[in-house]
Amino acid sequence: MIIDPNNFEGFNRVLTGVVVPRPIALVSSVSREGLVNLAPFSFFNAVSYQPAMLVVSIARSAGWKDKDTLSNIEATGEFVVNVVVENIVDAMNSTAAEFPSDVNEFEVANLTPVAAEHVSPPLVYESPVNFECRLKQVVDIGDCDHQYGLVIGSIVAVHIRDELIEGHRINHELLKPVGRLAGSLYCKTDDTYQIARPTYEAP
Repeated sequence: MIIDPNNFEGFNRVLTGVVVPRPIALVSSVSREGLVNLAPFSFFNAVSYQPAMLVVSIARSAGWKDKDTLSNIEATGEFVVNVVVENIVDAMNSTAAEFPSDVNEFEVANLTPVAAEHVSPPLVYESPVNFECRLKQVVDIGDCDHQYGLVIGSIVAVHIRDELIEGHRINHELLKPVGRLAGSLYCKTDDTYQIARPTYEAP
């Protein structure tokens, strides 16, 4: 099968079904009026470590209202990415509904907000890794009914639980991150293996 993504009904199911697993960013943000928001996004990744930056793609509209996360980030230039791990998956999922802007998803999910060091949005205490970010740029994508903001964030601080650190690396088995698949499917990352990276030696 050859698919034209611009002419294929339900192409989103194809894309999210094969670009897997995707890490999940549980993003906390605050509006100019001080309203706290918490929402998950799986179009998320790291893009560079020097400078330290990550990206999150967020739809501009939820249909009946603008997406609070994107509006807040554009208004204040700050956000926090909280890493989703096994023990907060249900809480993360509970924040995914399109709540009115005055609903605090920390309370919906029974998660604990903790003050950040450098930005206004709070950290999720129950997440073992939190990235404090300042907005570098929003790249507008799409048109008409399908508009997105590709949020490029500069990482200004990272909070990591001490027990996850082994030497110069993060212990993946202790972190227990969760990946997003298609639809309502998620995956654990406890089935891993190693492949040595090759090096080129000039003849």
